This record gives sequence, structure tokens and C-alpha cells, in this order.
Amino acid sequence: MSEILLQIDGKEVEAKEGMTILEAAQKAEISIPTLCHLEKLENYGACRICTVEIENRGRTQLVAACLYPVERNLVVRTRSGKIDKIRKVLLDLMLAHAPDSQALKDLAQQYGADQSRFEKEPSFCILCGLCVRYCAEVKKKNAVAFVDRGVRREISFIPEIASKECWNCKECFPLCPTSYLQAAYFLVEGLTFPPSSASVDP
Repeated sequence: MSEILLQIDGKEVEAKEGMTILEAAQKAEISIPTLCHLEKLENYGACRICTVEIENRGRTQLVAACLYPVERNLVVRTRSGKIDKIRKVLLDLMLAHAPDSQALKDLAQQYGADQSRFEKEPSFCILCGLCVRYCAEVKKKNAVAFVDRGVRREISFIPEIASKECWNCKECFPLCPTSYLQAAYFLVEGLTFPPSSASVDP
């Protein structure tokens, strides 16, 4: 792979062809916030908190750093008034769904997000997709999935698979930025899994 030079926040950064802006920034120890990115998984771009501003050939645009590939002579700004405003609004919206998430609270403090700006809709899930993707891409089990579409979209455990696979795994639990996943699992486990499928951890 050929080396590519780009500029991130005024710093010259060396990256490899095929890397994303987020990967190049992380390699250069430049912080870009993200809630849906995990190195083991395919890039997804669900949360958009990693939005950055790029300038290329005289054109400026906003892109998701976890999806946009590096290019020669690309100029990237990870913070600006416009970027901070976008992240603030996104956090305002997510806090309406998951007001007790510590990950969201930490970012909210950084960007001045307002937990009371939007009416509370406590689904407790921000649809980052980490659990769904981890189960499908890493574990190859597909025990948790997205269901429905649009504003009704949510995640759900598939009881027939989860009752056999999840009890001794639970690797997706710590990935969840809102802690919703663990509560959702135990609710489904309590309501639908046969008692014989559960066991007590030693």
C-alpha cells in the first residue's frame, strides 16, 4: 500500500491507502469522538459523532470520519463551530433516548449538550449497531438484530438463537454505550427463554 500525506488539524499525518480519516487520526493520536466504531467491525457510520470538515481541491464538506477514505493533500478539521454544533445536536437527540448513559454524559459535557432540549423518548438505545454487528461479524451467530424501520427501528434478541448462544457469551454487553443491551437481554431471557437454558455463573 502506498503512503498518503494529509493534514489533520494543521498536523501533517502519514496514512496508508485504504485507511479512513478516523484511522489516520487515531494513528496520529488525534482525538475524534465516536460511539459506533470498533476496530474489529466493518465501518458503519451510525452515530455521526465523528463528523469532521474536509477540504479537497478547494471544496469543503462535512463527512463521517469513520467512513471517508484518506486522500492525498486532504485537509481535515476535527473541531470548528459548525462541527461542534452538529455534535451537540446529535448528543441532544441521543440523550433524549438514553439520558443515563455515562458515555453520552461525558460527551455532552464536552460539547455543551442539553439533556432537556428534546422531549424524553426513553428507548435507552441509540441504534449504534455495535451489538448487532459484533454478533454477526465476529461471533457469526446473529442472535441480536435490528427490527422494524424508521422511527420504530430497534434492536431485539432472537429468542431461538439467543437462548442457545447468549448466556455463555455476553461479549456484546460491554460494547453498549448506554447499558441498554444487558437489560434488554435479561428481559427477553426472563420472558421467553426456557428455564433450563439459564445457568448461574460460578
